[in-house]
Amino acid sequence: MLLTWLVHHGTQPGTPRDRAVHAVVPSAGRSLWGTVWSISDQLGIVTRSPAELLTTLKSDSRRTVIVLPDLHDDTTVDLVGDLAALPHLKLIVESRTGSAAHHRLTGSGCAELDLDLEQWRDQARFADWQVSLPTPRRSATALDRSTMDLADPETVCNADPWLVTAAFEGEHHQHGGLRNAWARAGQSLLRDQSPGSRALSLLSVLGDGADPRTAPALTQIAASEPWQVAWSRVRGDVTPPWPGPVTTMTKAQGRLADAVLIADHTGTIRAINTGDATARGRLPQTETQPNSMSMTQDGTLLMLDGSGRVRMDNTWTARARPAGLADLLEDIPTAGDRLMSALHDHTGTAIAWGTGHDTGLVALGDASGTVHTVGDVTSSAELHNGPVRDLTVLRLPLDEETSAPIVYSGGADGTVRAWAPGHPAMPEPVIERNCPVVSLDAALSPGGPVLAVAWTDGTVTWIACNTGEELRFRPGPPVRAIAMTAPDRLVIGMDEAVTCMTVKTSAGRGDATAH
Repeated sequence: MLLTWLVHHGTQPGTPRDRAVHAVVPSAGRSLWGTVWSISDQLGIVTRSPAELLTTLKSDSRRTVIVLPDLHDDTTVDLVGDLAALPHLKLIVESRTGSAAHHRLTGSGCAELDLDLEQWRDQARFADWQVSLPTPRRSATALDRSTMDLADPETVCNADPWLVTAAFEGEHHQHGGLRNAWARAGQSLLRDQSPGSRALSLLSVLGDGADPRTAPALTQIAASEPWQVAWSRVRGDVTPPWPGPVTTMTKAQGRLADAVLIADHTGTIRAINTGDATARGRLPQTETQPNSMSMTQDGTLLMLDGSGRVRMDNTWTARARPAGLADLLEDIPTAGDRLMSALHDHTGTAIAWGTGHDTGLVALGDASGTVHTVGDVTSSAELHNGPVRDLTVLRLPLDEETSAPIVYSGGADGTVRAWAPGHPAMPEPVIERNCPVVSLDAALSPGGPVLAVAWTDGTVTWIACNTGEELRFRPGPPVRAIAMTAPDRLVIGMDEAVTCMTVKTSAGRGDATAH
């Protein structure tokens, strides 16, 4: 009752952060995986292991309160000890005297309220409660876990996800590939959702080593979902191979049309086909570790390095510059040269290029929340309260003969804003969440602009801007970058998977025009 009162009052809307309860995990004793995923989900982050959760919590010094009731077994005892050691984190644990968690916390400086003491007990009411208890019987948890077929997609998608998580956590057998997929999809599977939604998340990170019957079964369960998995490549896949971890991504152009470029943590940039993820080429570990990148129409790659400076690579440019003496005699600067000259004194956190009448337009977002444009239009606007996380430029037709560039900007403040350079930004955000933006992209469909946004809580949102239609998908792992290859098709880049999803709606059909 005491914890119930505390959680009730600490989770009311509008509760100040210094009095709020931020995460409650009633089932913490049942599964270590589930506890980590549930805490992460309630805090708006994505972590896959205790180590990742602790690293993330250490980097955020804000006061955080986590409540773990009924923590009587030793499944999460090490996690509890590590959480209790974080000075800014307030951990409230309910455990039996003599349990592993109680032993771990006793003497560690934690305050203890011993409910066995006489002043906290009413023996008469306790005796009445004991008499009213039914005859002891085998628990539903044990019954469900012992009879559950973990190799059956239908069973796994329909069962209590906490039970499935606990069962897989104690297994080493892969059960047709479902165990690995469940571990990858992680916290997205614990949410209250349809079996089809769980099947879709599992299918998006399944891997080609799974039982050949598993993917068709999951596809059938997910048939009614508004999303469809076009293809997916995960760590360990062979045909075609997994292209590596993703830190940033962009749609390719020029002679790499129908490809996306993905950069990894080493600075290697790979091009893969949008149709099946087969390799198209790579730039091996350049001096630039790209934090953001965009490709111009002729295949020139623009990148931001670790210091925010703009770099340019012409490896995939459609028309290479003359070499040697011819280059010295060639006095006319290219469009890329003119853009680089205009960007020389700028630093940024995100970059995007859009088509235009001359050099095109480059948008550069910075740490203050301001977006600058150079090229066809030179302008700037303060769009966010905090750093700009990603940008995309879309050219919208105004009539049969004219068009204008629109910049979509996503920020650490959780807003996505639209801005026509040279004009005031739209006063209201296109979308706003209590969660920073990770990546975004846009495309033009016959029904108007279509936007895709990835957030730090692992959600990907697809929005038809003119109608307001909105669809969400959570693959499970942290999403690092996205790229729209068509209005109804986007590639999602993660640490251990690259997945291509199709939106099953007529509003998203058409040819894409995006950076």
